[in-house]
Amino acid sequence: MDIETFFQNQNKKKQLKIFTCGSVDDGKSTLIGRLLFDSKNIYTDQLSQTKVESTKYGTQGKEIDLALLIDGLQAEREQGITIDVAYRYFETDECKFIVADTPGHEEYTRNMATGASNSDVGIILVDASKGILDQTKRHTFILSLFGIENIIVTINKMDLVDYEENTFQQLIKSYKQISKQFNFKVEKFIPISALKGDNIFKKNTNIPWYEGKTLIEELEQISLFNPVEKDNFSMPVQFVNRFSSNFRGYSGTISSGKIKINDEVKILPSGEKNKISKILTPIGEQNEAIEGQAITLSLDKEVDISRGNLICADGSHNYFSSDQFASHIIWMSKDKMLPERNYIFRFINSQVTGKITDLVHKININSFDKIASKSLALNEIGYCKVALNKNTIFNSYKKNKKMGSFVIIDQFNNQTLAAGVIDHELRRASNISWQKLSINKNLRSNEKSQNPCILWFTGLSGSGKSTVANIVEQKLHQLGKHTYLLDGDNIRHGLNKDLGFTDTDRVENIRRISEVSKLMLDAGLIVMVSFISPFKSERKMARELVEKNEFIEIFVDTPIEECEKRDPKGLYKKARSGKLKNFTGIDSDYEKPTSPEITLDTKTKNAEDLADEILLYLKNNNKI
Repeated sequence: MDIETFFQNQNKKKQLKIFTCGSVDDGKSTLIGRLLFDSKNIYTDQLSQTKVESTKYGTQGKEIDLALLIDGLQAEREQGITIDVAYRYFETDECKFIVADTPGHEEYTRNMATGASNSDVGIILVDASKGILDQTKRHTFILSLFGIENIIVTINKMDLVDYEENTFQQLIKSYKQISKQFNFKVEKFIPISALKGDNIFKKNTNIPWYEGKTLIEELEQISLFNPVEKDNFSMPVQFVNRFSSNFRGYSGTISSGKIKINDEVKILPSGEKNKISKILTPIGEQNEAIEGQAITLSLDKEVDISRGNLICADGSHNYFSSDQFASHIIWMSKDKMLPERNYIFRFINSQVTGKITDLVHKININSFDKIASKSLALNEIGYCKVALNKNTIFNSYKKNKKMGSFVIIDQFNNQTLAAGVIDHELRRASNISWQKLSINKNLRSNEKSQNPCILWFTGLSGSGKSTVANIVEQKLHQLGKHTYLLDGDNIRHGLNKDLGFTDTDRVENIRRISEVSKLMLDAGLIVMVSFISPFKSERKMARELVEKNEFIEIFVDTPIEECEKRDPKGLYKKARSGKLKNFTGIDSDYEKPTSPEITLDTKTKNAEDLADEILLYLKNNNKI
């Protein structure tokens, strides 16, 4: 065969992305090693090294351990388990395959979600000698969550149960029972032995009662729908291209369907209609383009389009422009998720700040029970309501995976915290609008002859926040200014009496008081807020609620040792003895401000002098 013919044949081959999952020691890595070995996709030096390592680690006695072809990390080889997602490639005469081997441990659920989200086919392994385990249930749930329709359940290690048909049939029955709980239908079950090679590429006389296809035959016959033909065209706009004064184009990657010259399109969110006049690709101007291509579109007439807008087929009706939706979220960070905390939500077409307003329930992915909870920890999955700070365009994940998925990012360190799949829009968002009022903040503040602002005092318990804030208010009152002091202790007697001192409750505590202080600012007042407010994220959220020059952060910088000496309420003593939990500075973090407008050094100045320092700042910045 000449090289040209070879490449032609390669291009004709179907490509499948396979996702393997199962409990620890169910044989996932061994199965993939067998697929590589029997398809003759292993280099001679790899095979020789694997034989050496098989002898060294002795996981299969004198036999070659095919799992070592996959378990590339040293820690994995020594423990005989998989702790990372490993991708391998092999092919047959009919197909090309990309296969992902994912961890079985519950603590690596996030790794599994990563593998599942990019796959066409899911292979679930069940150890015939152990039966259906919690991990099997968990992995089945995640496959259903990511909408993988092609599922093959392989009952592995049939050699350990003497290839008994009854064992195979009982496991099929058990699996179908658990999958019924969320309408997940699986019809393909294959008895195999990855170690021996039974029913992988060839049928074996050990299983004469099985009349179905081998695993590779089932994989080769899977027919994937052509998204180009099935889905309507859509392309999120990533960039408005003005490479010359005579050209305006809209660049992005096609997320679904195909597009041709003269096709009618619709622009979202405006709803304006237009026609495609040019399709520009890296190889030049083309008559059409399909899903996955990066292109620049030129339109028949000029319209107002910006980054984050969506160009889609005129007949598309499945997209939403909203600031609220419901979704499943997989938490991937050691720092737990806190409702009402501001995060960055990154979609394929935009990036906006927002918050998880409500954790409806957490899901026990071993039992599928819905559990009441206030937060999510590492590897936990929850059903949540999300509110964004502005409208964005999205779809449900079931209808469009790219437009229906997102990641959550920490706004301070840019770490990825979670991944989510959108279920549906929360329609109440479109039913609420701002009521225009005749009397505004400027009129109220002019009447009071002052420039309203928020003085946000933060510091440890016992730092002197309330003392200094109280003196500042007295001095402002003497100057004839209109003020109000919101004190943390006082607020907990009324507005926030239902909140405790967990991290979740602390976030909600600050959210409420931020909204109250904003309303008082709108009334034209100089508002003093004296709260520990230990987290920089919530202080940032409070700042962003108002205009830039209206928020003045005041860090009352008193060392914890000095706060403990004062301890007017005896709280530090109780916290040190274990009688008071979640106490800031002891067993709950305090994140110091990095760039406050004012830092008060309580070691060198008394409360009166510190109050005068604040008043001087207000005078110099035209607040009083």
